[in-house]
Amino acid sequence: MPYNKLSELPDSVRDNLPKHAQEIYKEAFNSAWEQYKDPEDRRGDASREETAHRVAWAAVKQVYEKDEQSGRWHKKAD
Repeated sequence: MPYNKLSELPDSVRDNLPKHAQEIYKEAFNSAWEQYKDPEDRRGDASREETAHRVAWAAVKQVYEKDEQSGRWHKKAD
């Protein structure tokens, strides 16, 4: 179930991540959705959707980090 628009993303993504991070999430999710369509390409018994969400969060965390005090996500310092 790839996402066509940011408005289709799960609430946990839309309500917490800045727009650019949401764009990263959407693109990474859609890419992983295609890449891991075959069960033998996934780890353990993870579903296609679960794997795509994991990949998407990992992609976001490459560029953004969560401030533990405020709970807000912000771009990592270079």
